[in-house]
Amino acid sequence: MSAPPPLAPPLLAWFAQEGRHDLPWKSPSSPYRIWLSEIMLQQTQVQTVKPYFARFIEAFPTLQDLAAAPLDAVLSLWSGLGYYARARNLHRCAQTILREHGGIFPEDPAVLVTLPGIGPSTANAIAAQAFNVRAPILDGNVKRVLARYFAVDGWPGSPAVASTLWALADQETPAAAPADYTQAIMDLGALLCRRRPDCARCPVQAGCESFRTGTVGERPAPRPRKDRPLRRRFFLLAFDGEGALFLKPRPPEGLWGGLLSLPEFEALEELNAVLAAEGLPPGANAWTQDAPFEHGFTHFRLEITPVHVHLTGPGETGAFYAAERWPTLPLPAPVKRYLRGLSERRTTDGENGVLPLFPENPGRS
Repeated sequence: MSAPPPLAPPLLAWFAQEGRHDLPWKSPSSPYRIWLSEIMLQQTQVQTVKPYFARFIEAFPTLQDLAAAPLDAVLSLWSGLGYYARARNLHRCAQTILREHGGIFPEDPAVLVTLPGIGPSTANAIAAQAFNVRAPILDGNVKRVLARYFAVDGWPGSPAVASTLWALADQETPAAAPADYTQAIMDLGALLCRRRPDCARCPVQAGCESFRTGTVGERPAPRPRKDRPLRRRFFLLAFDGEGALFLKPRPPEGLWGGLLSLPEFEALEELNAVLAAEGLPPGANAWTQDAPFEHGFTHFRLEITPVHVHLTGPGETGAFYAAERWPTLPLPAPVKRYLRGLSERRTTDGENGVLPLFPENPGRS
């Protein structure tokens, strides 16, 4: 059986007519805008990224602006995109390019891959789209296209399958028009060769091995299923007498690294110890517990139970944030969603816009 024909000719012809030529990071295009978009697009869809990209470009129109910005400002604009290490690395990368490369993006993928937050596929995507360098890429969309077109079995995340797909990506990337080809194969995966593919409109259907054998739906193979454990945590909402909320920065690395968040603890019996550890004033003699809600991560599920505490003391300067500041703070997405709902409840249920956050809690002292 002969090998499938090269992807590039029909793919580039289709891209010229049907591809996405209006992506905001391409109008206008620059290495800075391409890099910013590629970091945002890691594990995130284009439609989700577009408003974040617009806000970033408005706040940080140049690499120099981003490098000079406080990390909190970067994390605040990133809030909701998830995988916050990307934002921290984005900030570090801008500073590294300014310090070590004179503010000029390297064109060589081998140099790009040494920068914070840039892996091999991202380095090649930046080089191809910003500088028209021939450099194969292998993001999720490309893996799906290549696995189906060449009938590659197995989960693309396994080393052996990934190695095969990298070889095919290199084989198919043309020397001519690599920037267009790179965008074209990503567009094919995003628009037609999706999880539920639109094979009838596919420009490379004639050469696709999976289409020929009726096995398109079998590729790529899914990640081996693994149960995600459930973690239960209580989140402390400690309000001072003015209704301002106590928040603290999380450690710089790890889950929600560097963001402001609510103190958390595993058991309700730890409440008083947590208050003492955070240096919160004594007299937390009224508290109420909200209904728990879940937030999903790749490897586990987190059940969050908010516990509202009304502090009678003055509070510590600088640790409390008024409600009008909550939308602009660098907060984890589930915390920001919860506080947004809290603000809406204040407006809807409270007298003169003030929610009775601390109702009577019989049986508690």
